[in-house]
Amino acid sequence: MIDEELLDEDSELENGDGSEELYEKKRFVVTKGQEPLRIDKYLMTKIEGATRNKVQRGIETGMVLVNNNPVKANYKVKPGDDIVTFTDTAPEDTDLKAEELPLNIVYEDDHVMLVNKEAGMVMHPGCGNYSGTLVNGALWHFQQQKPNLTEDELPRFGMVHRIDKNTSGLVIMAKTEQASVHLAKQFFNHTVERKYVALVWGDIKEDSGTITGHVGRHQRFRKIMDVYPDGEYGKEATTHFTVLERFGYTTLVECKLETGRTHQIRVHMQHIGHPLFNDDTYGGDRIVKGTVYTKYKQFVDNCFAICPRHALHAKTLGFTHPKTQERMLFDSELAKDMQQVIEKWRVYTKAKNLTGDDE
Repeated sequence: MIDEELLDEDSELENGDGSEELYEKKRFVVTKGQEPLRIDKYLMTKIEGATRNKVQRGIETGMVLVNNNPVKANYKVKPGDDIVTFTDTAPEDTDLKAEELPLNIVYEDDHVMLVNKEAGMVMHPGCGNYSGTLVNGALWHFQQQKPNLTEDELPRFGMVHRIDKNTSGLVIMAKTEQASVHLAKQFFNHTVERKYVALVWGDIKEDSGTITGHVGRHQRFRKIMDVYPDGEYGKEATTHFTVLERFGYTTLVECKLETGRTHQIRVHMQHIGHPLFNDDTYGGDRIVKGTVYTKYKQFVDNCFAICPRHALHAKTLGFTHPKTQERMLFDSELAKDMQQVIEKWRVYTKAKNLTGDDE
């Protein structure tokens, strides 16, 4: 099922970025006096933009629960029924084309595929990026394995989460609709382990901490996100961070997500005064901490040239296999541009400490 309002909201974001979680939970409690009515017809009256085909498909794939149990489309609702739907907000694109693209596939079986996405690759077509996306490349790859796979099948079950265009790292894709449903529920229930590594501006004094605060679209600038007090606006978001290494003017951190909101790590770190290094959306593409000396400015400019995007990598991904129920954990090396810029900061920090010279 597609929530058209959510789809329109995400489509406005630059670079085709959107919430990492592609499923929204909706809950309905059937009121007193409700006459017996087929659940597909009932949900069509409750979900804006829903069609009978979309609703029935959601029911068939187990994305609709009544009193915590899956039901069939002919089930008739009754007063007091607690109905939960997991609403697919993944983009649909009828013009999707398969493209032979270089994909760094780190694991694959008949049910799932993990890709170590390079920075600069958009997840799915849209917002001016209609080719060269991960979905285009995955469709071509899947069609080599199953020549009878039609082009309109992939958007319906291939992508179960996403990361920003300029974020590198691990992404999981489902190869069957059953796997898609299973993984989607794991993301929604926050049982998927997601750890990122980020280089941020400033010296974070605490060794670890938790950032909370709802994440929602900025009230004035609609293509960026902002953090709001709990319950006021946006969606609940929680990020746990641990300091890995300190470089004086920057800090290397590991961020563990409980939720996967749009730009969550980027906007959370900016909220606490530590924007991601070279994040041109949230103020990290300028000197935030450091000296006024020309040599330092040149050093930072050189770092920006080495890592010409926000310094964020999706390093670890853990989930329960949708078929075998085995718990699986994958780890990836940092992208080369991040490795290089981190090493440059490491060398600079050692030299500065040795000489006591901030130039």
